[in-house]
Amino acid sequence: MAASGTLVVYRAVFTALGLSMVGTLVYTCITDGSPFRAELLTPWMVTTLVDFYVNVIAISTWVVYKEVNWISSVFWVVLLFCFGSATTCAYIVTKLFEITPSGPSQDPLDHLLLRQDSLPERKCSFVTVGRTIFSILGILMAALVTYTVVTDGLPFRKDLLTPWMAATLFDFYIDVFAISKVY
Repeated sequence: MAASGTLVVYRAVFTALGLSMVGTLVYTCITDGSPFRAELLTPWMVTTLVDFYVNVIAISTWVVYKEVNWISSVFWVVLLFCFGSATTCAYIVTKLFEITPSGPSQDPLDHLLLRQDSLPERKCSFVTVGRTIFSILGILMAALVTYTVVTDGLPFRKDLLTPWMAATLFDFYIDVFAISKVY
């Protein structure tokens, strides 16, 4: 029973987060216009977007691992890159509805993270490839943040907090929450 209740809570939380992000995007579009304007591309906005897409790559890697065929993998990855955390939440909720509680102490997120079928033997470990790729991405982000601090100063300035920067940060932190719960 506890696992069933936990499953309902996770479904509700990720549904609420996804709908909140969609609402944030719609509100920001209505009040501030299109995000595709040159004046929005400050050095810190570029750094934030790169950081966001590094997280999208991490989530996309999990989606490709989790999905059983390439068509659904490509579908979800394209949506992730286009719509960010709203898609992350939709994917997690979709997968949570595929889980049936198997016991009173079973955490539903144990089923969410792993693929349910057996993976064929591979010569190259997914873990080794993942560690290498994400180590490189981590170094890239550290270098980019350092460069931006040196060339543009610290990000704690009022002029940087545009409506689209706020929406991007909200999007980013929903993905951070999702990663912290799923991984």
